Amino acid sequence: MRVLVDRLWPRGVTKKAAALDFWMKELAPSTELRKWFSHDPARWEGFRQRYRRELRKHGAQLEALKAQAAKRRVTLLYGARDTVHNEAVVLQEALSK
Repeated sequence: MRVLVDRLWPRGVTKKAAALDFWMKELAPSTELRKWFSHDPARWEGFRQRYRRELRKHGAQLEALKAQAAKRRVTLLYGARDTVHNEAVVLQEALSK
């Protein structure tokens, strides 16, 4: 199952090319948090803490994704170039708990 976890659609990617099953915008970081972070690795720990707090507000969606992950492989898609400092990393940590 392929799930896009960005609030914004990735530039230059068509829906066909993305081949995703779901777009879970509600699990993406808020616009304010995304802009504050600005993919600055120096702000990574602050971003992780703030994003985890935001995820608590979306418990039902997070639990639904956890349930799917328990049944089959879930691939989290994101548009960031940085593979270490992005919301999918934090979300994967939350799903693993």
